[in-house]
Order: sequence, then structure tokens, then C-alpha cells
Amino acid sequence: MYKAIVVTDPETADGFRLAGVSVVEAENPDEALEKIKLLIDDPNAGILAVNEHFYNNIDEKTQEKIDSIYRPIVIPLPIKESVEMAGERRAYLARLIHRAIGFDITLRGREGE
Repeated sequence: MYKAIVVTDPETADGFRLAGVSVVEAENPDEALEKIKLLIDDPNAGILAVNEHFYNNIDEKTQEKIDSIYRPIVIPLPIKESVEMAGERRAYLARLIHRAIGFDITLRGREGE
């Protein structure tokens, strides 16, 4: 069985551990990139959920490798500050769903969102 692994900063790591997910901590984007490079070659990794701040700093060569491999699936993990606007959150989730299943899905929010 493949593992779901979260790559995130130390401040949010404990929350993921409490949820029962394997966590790899990184202090900064450079350290995260080195750990991501190792994890994408891990035969036991099924999904890598990467702190969005770290994900946005993945270099082009590594991103090309991520896009070309079947597994692990590497997805950005939004941090609280980046999804505060409801419209942006829906658009972000729609992009994630499109990437995962290949279809566009319209997400409706409650009135005022």
C-alpha cells in the first residue's frame, strides 16, 4: 500500500501527524525541494501533498519530472492564508479536481461566498 506524505513546515506538521499522515518537515523552500526530490523516487510514496508555499518554489526541472511520472501524485497543499477568499478557494479546488480527474466541476458556495 502506498503512503500519503505531507511535506510542510514545522508549524503545521503536528496537525497532520494528529490526522495520522506521514509528515516530512522542512524549514524553508530549498530544504523542501531537496526532500521532494528524494520522495518522488520513493517507491512507497503514493501521494505527496506539499505545502503550497514550498510547492510554488519547485524548480522547472523537478516540476517536469513530477509531471512526467505516474506516481507519486504531487499536489499543492493550501495553507490557511492562501485560501481565505471564498472565490479563490473555489477556483483553487476546481483546479485541483480538474488535475486529479480531468474534468471541470462547478463548485457552488453558500450565498455571500
